[in-house]
Amino acid sequence: MFVLGVVGCSQGTSTQSSSAGSTETTIKSAATGTTEAPKFDASAYKNNEFLITPEELKAQLGSDNLVLFDCNKPDIYAKEHIPGAVGIGIAAFSDKIGKPGDAGWGTVKKKAELAKTLQSFGIDNDKTVVFYSDVFQGPGADGRAVWQLKQAGMNNVKMLVGGLSYWKELGYDVTADPAQAKSTTKKVALKDYDPSYSSNKGYVFKNLGKQVVIDVRTEKEYKGSQNAGEPRGGHIKGAKPMLWQDLLNKNGMPKTSEEITKIMASYGVTPETDFTLY
Repeated sequence: MFVLGVVGCSQGTSTQSSSAGSTETTIKSAATGTTEAPKFDASAYKNNEFLITPEELKAQLGSDNLVLFDCNKPDIYAKEHIPGAVGIGIAAFSDKIGKPGDAGWGTVKKKAELAKTLQSFGIDNDKTVVFYSDVFQGPGADGRAVWQLKQAGMNNVKMLVGGLSYWKELGYDVTADPAQAKSTTKKVALKDYDPSYSSNKGYVFKNLGKQVVIDVRTEKEYKGSQNAGEPRGGHIKGAKPMLWQDLLNKNGMPKTSEEITKIMASYGVTPETDFTLY
C-alpha cells in the first residue's frame, strides 16, 4: 500500500514517533496540550498518486468536482458513512450473473458495461473520484475498485488513506443520511484493461510451484470455511496464508515500507518478485 502526502495541523507542533521507520507523526495541540490522532507521513512511499489523505478529502467535501463512494456492505453504510458518500457495496464493478462459483461470476465488467456503470454513478475522466471502506468490517473493496479503474486507464481515482476507521479517529463527521448518485451523460474514456497487475486461473495453474501464491483471506476460509459464499472450501495448492490486514496498523493506516518489506520477505517475496495473491 502507498499513501499520498500529509497535510499538517495548522495550530500545533509535531513530534516524530520514536519507532524506527515510523510513518506516523503525533500531533500535540498548542491550544489544549492534548495529543490528537497521529497524522501520516508518506515520504517513504512510492507510486502514491492514487491515494488521498483524510485531510485532503475533508477539504473537498461538497465540491462539484468530487464524487465519493462508500464500498462497505449496505448495513455498515446505513449505520454511518462520510457525508455525501454514495454506497455502492463491495462488487459494483464486477459481473454477478448467476451465483459464486459460476464461470465469470465476480470478474471485472467488460469495458463497455463498465463505462455504462460509471456514467450511472456520475463518474467521468475529470472529476476526482474517491473510494473508501472500513477495512476492519469488510474485504477492502475500495482497493479493488481503484485497482480495476486504474487498469482501465483512469488516472483520477483515489483511495482514502486509512479508510473510515482512520477518518473517525481524526474526529471527522459521519452521518446516516444516504446520498444518491447523480448520473452523467458525459462519455467516459476507458482503455483496454492493463493485465500487468492481474492474473487468471490458467496463469496460476501454469506457475504452481514456480511462484509464490498468497491467500489473504481469513484463517477459517484458508482452512475450508465457506461462510463467505465460496462454492468450495480450502485454498489453492501451495498457497501461503497471510491475512491482508496484517499490512495495516490498528487504526487502518498502512505499516511502514520497511515493515511491509520484512513481512513480505518472510513469505519469500522481494520487491522484484512476481507473485500472486487472492
